Amino acid sequence: MSGRIRVRFLDTRPLRGSQPFRDLWIGTSVSQLGGQIANVAVLAQVWDLTGSPVGTGAIGLATGLPMLLFGLLGGALADTVDRRALVRATTTGQLLVAAALCAQALAHNRNVLLLLALVALATVFSALGAPARRTFPVRLLPGDQVAAGLALTNVSFQAAMLAGPAAAGLIIARWDFPAAYGIQAVAMAVSMLAVIRLPAMRPEGGEGTASEGGGGWRRRAKCGVFGLGPAKGGGLGRAKGGGPGPSRGGRRRAERGGWRIVLRRPTLWGSMATDLAATLLAMPVALFPLVNEIRFGGNPRTLGLFLSAVAVGGITAGLLSGTVTRWRRGGLVQLSAAVVWGLALAGFGLAGPLWLALGCLAAAGAADTVSVVTRSALVQWETPDAYRGRVSSVEHVIGVAGPELGNFRGGLLASATSAPFSLVLGGVSAVLAVLAVAATNAPLRAYRTPSHGGADTDAGPVPDADLAVASGQVP
Repeated sequence: MSGRIRVRFLDTRPLRGSQPFRDLWIGTSVSQLGGQIANVAVLAQVWDLTGSPVGTGAIGLATGLPMLLFGLLGGALADTVDRRALVRATTTGQLLVAAALCAQALAHNRNVLLLLALVALATVFSALGAPARRTFPVRLLPGDQVAAGLALTNVSFQAAMLAGPAAAGLIIARWDFPAAYGIQAVAMAVSMLAVIRLPAMRPEGGEGTASEGGGGWRRRAKCGVFGLGPAKGGGLGRAKGGGPGPSRGGRRRAERGGWRIVLRRPTLWGSMATDLAATLLAMPVALFPLVNEIRFGGNPRTLGLFLSAVAVGGITAGLLSGTVTRWRRGGLVQLSAAVVWGLALAGFGLAGPLWLALGCLAAAGAADTVSVVTRSALVQWETPDAYRGRVSSVEHVIGVAGPELGNFRGGLLASATSAPFSLVLGGVSAVLAVLAVAATNAPLRAYRTPSHGGADTDAGPVPDADLAVASGQVP
């Protein structure tokens, strides 16, 4: 990288050059908007039913625990069956749960446990399908456009965070909770159509073998009922290369293999530990209603501004992500962004004026976008395709369960102390934890992306034979 930093705007080559990725991006963007509207509806409905930060924190528990329990299973499935078919099945489940949320709202449900149970069920389907979904960009795009594709996905998520809460406030105020959940159901139907249009994507390589490289999405699979057939090679008991596939015990080891692979690569565990430290210790969303009540009179518009401020920062960083995605020091960039995240949220805990509080949240949102883009690209580049499902499941568990459990932690601490104390302690603790990761993980600090941005699907710092042992394919 030259001494002068060139500011580049959002790289849109993936949208211009890949029709499958464009379809995926559109469907994902619509579903993310519907999901944000539903998230606000759940937060508002739980607050209406309980009036307690412990109640809103329990939303994090209802999503975090299923993610921990089913996320790794989703990764094992993603390395066994056609990934498009898996996402299609789990998206159908999410659509049905969205319809059930709409039904309970129409029935004027007053049981918070029923609401949380439906939230948990939606998370189960999300956890099973997300690892496969996370592998799509690296299969649909040339290697030097993977980071740009991830940045585009993150920008659409931040845009949904910006527009979703504002739209949710208007929708709930005018038509109440059923309309918000109904919009989510429609959005999931659009996402389903986008997934159906994608080409089949069997795992490249097969269990315990090296990947065959990119472009495998062009080869279509013939699958059984619902398309959930095994990877090419003759059933779940056989690997693609013709050797013996995993037994039932081997599949259980394969589910744990995602963690083993991560722990054997310092860049992977360091990147994920950085994200976990930042989110588990400093996630603020569950405290937004309480901070709004204490400092700003409980105005619902202010609550929406909190969420929108995070999104504004994220979108701003995303629009300038052409700069970040071309930096090769991805590990150092992620570490720095995580430190900024913690400091910004500690500042939010201390902020008195609304403008300062919103500014801190915008800075946190920008840091989060940079961290997510660099981490996601690093994980995909560092993992051979035959193991991407399991490693992506670990990344997804940490990326989703971490924030949700962090919300639960923050709500519990705030109920025992105060919201400002919980925010400041969490932010400072996150900074210290990230600095500890940086001090103990030299490979992450020194990590550089491939010189041409190519996703190395065949090799990496750990030999494939060692990966086979780590993933449970070799006893």
